[in-house]
Amino acid sequence: MKGLREIRKKRNLNQQKVALDLNISRESISYYENGQREPSLALLVQMSRYFNVSIDYLITGEDFKKR
Repeated sequence: MKGLREIRKKRNLNQQKVALDLNISRESISYYENGQREPSLALLVQMSRYFNVSIDYLITGEDFKKR
């Protein structure tokens, strides 16, 4: 989830702050950012709303592009 780390750093948020706000562990954020685990769809939606970005952005670091 390249975009998760990117948007978190752009907003000057640490993993602990995001984890507390999303009611998950800091370790989970780390696992998601490093590709060791994948979040549930419900959590992806929650993160998308939290950061006000698309789910595509969270996963790829790029916005959705129409083909």
